[in-house]
Amino acid sequence: MDSIDLRLIDLLRENARSSYAELARKVGLSAPAVHERVGKLETAGTIRGYRADVDHEAIGLGVTALIGIIEDSGADTDDVLTAVRAMPEVESCYFMAGVESYQLTVRVGTIAELEQLIVRINRTPGVASTRTAIALSTKWENRPQPGLG
Repeated sequence: MDSIDLRLIDLLRENARSSYAELARKVGLSAPAVHERVGKLETAGTIRGYRADVDHEAIGLGVTALIGIIEDSGADTDDVLTAVRAMPEVESCYFMAGVESYQLTVRVGTIAELEQLIVRINRTPGVASTRTAIALSTKWENRPQPGLG
């Protein structure tokens, strides 16, 4: 991966809908050359997908929470992950160092729905307990790190 690939990634993180022609102008290559490079980055798994950045409140998911999962000492990690992965409210899951084994980002419509989700997670075999923090507002998220390329 060279500096042009890194610049293309940077540009696509800023605007994934950029055309190959627009990207080509910004990196000084032809559109077919950019198309080929982006295709290789996709094939290699460096670029894993393209997503819409949505206003979660506008689509009925105005409550964001971070839930830390503390596993039972005898927990089967794969079973816990399988159960969590099946919960559509869970947007992301991170394996953590420290007391909590996993940190989840979840989105729901109401506090009552959050309560129901927390109960479901706590009833999952292998989960000893959870710790929840509710986001009061989002200042930013998914911010691209500038200057990769």
